[in-house]
This record gives sequence, C-alpha cells and structure tokens, in this order.
Amino acid sequence: MDRQNVLTALEKALTDVLERPVTGLTGDVKLFDDLHLDSTTMLEMLMALEDSIGLVVDPEDLDADDFVSVDTFTDFVLASRLGQVTA
Repeated sequence: MDRQNVLTALEKALTDVLERPVTGLTGDVKLFDDLHLDSTTMLEMLMALEDSIGLVVDPEDLDADDFVSVDTFTDFVLASRLGQVTA
C-alpha cells in the first residue's frame, strides 16, 4: 500500500463519517482544525479504515501527534500496515 492508496481510503472514510464529500486532500490539511474532526469522528474514521484497508490499531499505539495532519496520519497508517506485515 502506498501513500496514494491511503489518501484515497482516507477520503472515502472521511466522506462516509462526515456525511459530506471530502476530496482533494493534501498533506498539510489539519484533521481537527480544517476538517473539524473530534474524538468520536476520529474513531469512526479508524473503524472505516479497518473495514476498507484492514488497518489494525492497538489503542496503546495511538498518539495525538499521529492525527495532526493528513501527512502525519498517512505516515501512521503506513507504519502500522508495515508492522502488520512484519509481525
């Protein structure tokens, strides 16, 4: 899985969770400030990504810094997926 695949899955998950079209995300988009996510919508987004791309997240691995922007979240997803492959 590459960055573009993660971005596409993220846009779909956010569209479903926020119930409005989310397209054209760039790395500098802030998840909480620009998209107005809160803790509930963030969890819903994680569950949607679990269903769509098989993302498995250990709650103890969650760090607020991973959810600052699209770039930091994409890095988190790619690192999590890499950990799943090597585990």
